[in-house]
Amino acid sequence: MIHRKPIFPNVIEMNYQAGQRIGCNVYLVFDGSEWLLIDIGYEETVDEIVDLIRQLDFPLAQCKKLVATHADVDHVQGLAKIASVVKAEVVGHRLAAEALAAGDKIKTFAEIDAQDIHLDMPQVQFDTLLDEGDLIRLGGLELEVWYTPGHTDSQLSFRMGNLLFSADNIYRDGCVGAIDAHHGSDIQAFIKSLRRIRSSDVEWLLPSHGPIFRKDDDLLDRAISRLEGYLHMADFGTCAIDWPLMDEWDKELASGKMPK
Repeated sequence: MIHRKPIFPNVIEMNYQAGQRIGCNVYLVFDGSEWLLIDIGYEETVDEIVDLIRQLDFPLAQCKKLVATHADVDHVQGLAKIASVVKAEVVGHRLAAEALAAGDKIKTFAEIDAQDIHLDMPQVQFDTLLDEGDLIRLGGLELEVWYTPGHTDSQLSFRMGNLLFSADNIYRDGCVGAIDAHHGSDIQAFIKSLRRIRSSDVEWLLPSHGPIFRKDDDLLDRAISRLEGYLHMADFGTCAIDWPLMDEWDKELASGKMPK
């Protein structure tokens, strides 16, 4: 057995535990011998994570749930593999379940032909669907399910006391999860999700990538303001709601204004 390094009571994050970056953030939440995982990452790192869990002396048979924050390949490509090892209940949002049951490579970002990205996306079936307001119970712990779409249409976050497992909503540098129409991104929904986090009394954000950090309202305000700008920028294609330059050009064309 190796020494456990919880980041908070009842929470171990596998990159912090390993002392090196092994992929997306994988959270092991435990109460006594019972435990669950939030996300798992790529298939190639599953063996390493399972070995680490064994060394931490968590019985594989006591894994109660494998939780998917959303259906991105970098979060869940290894879900089918670890589910075959620990035999735990696989849970997530309905829209993530649909994409993963179909092995949808486009929506999960497993296939981006223009960038020569061609990853496997093993099919996996969810046992239980989660949605806003549901509770995940583990021993004496409760995780409240928040539906926080925007980055994807299936993204969930999970509140446990003063902690929020915040998925790809926001990172410590103020960046947010990728915005892409093929991905089911919705900028207006994203803003709403960020405002919800901003107005909450959670103290710590546990994102799906990068370091854990204290909730910073100024950081969130800046991110929200930036996304509000995205709504009116051609850069974001059909994820934007309008492009003011075209309204300006319509007026110039109607008035006969020529280029100078």
